[in-house]
Amino acid sequence: MRSVTEKAVGILLGSGKTVAVAESLTAGLLAAEFVCVPGVSAVFRGGVVSYATDLKISLLGVDAELAEREGVVNAPVALQMAQGAAECCGSDFALSTTGVAGPGPNEGKAAGTVFIGCVGAGLRIAREYHFSGTRNDVRKGTVKAAMELFLRELEKIRGN
Repeated sequence: MRSVTEKAVGILLGSGKTVAVAESLTAGLLAAEFVCVPGVSAVFRGGVVSYATDLKISLLGVDAELAEREGVVNAPVALQMAQGAAECCGSDFALSTTGVAGPGPNEGKAAGTVFIGCVGAGLRIAREYHFSGTRNDVRKGTVKAAMELFLRELEKIRGN
């Protein structure tokens, strides 16, 4: 059986559409998930790892006032990060990850709190997730959830 990532890449290849990523807590794991698939270079444009808040603002266009007022672990920031990646990388779609990997809380959010953003082709969604386990468990769970979300949305757009 093909993996979720292989299926998503297959849909992108078939449609001629491209994807990029903006990552915080996953720190490159989402990009690495994409590039494990042979032929992905035709559809994967690249990504931005913006662990620091100032980079989310300067590189991805996250609203500075929003980041100051509410922090960067929330749905609006996830959407702004994804939109920034799409614009920066010139892609049709983009995914973003922001959250708290742990072991402790950050910005008043519990460890394991994650927001995943997805934009493109009229799509503009952010989902909140809660994972448990170690930092690596949270990061891996985030990548898995992001790919599953992306595949579901691609299949809806494609009409499956």
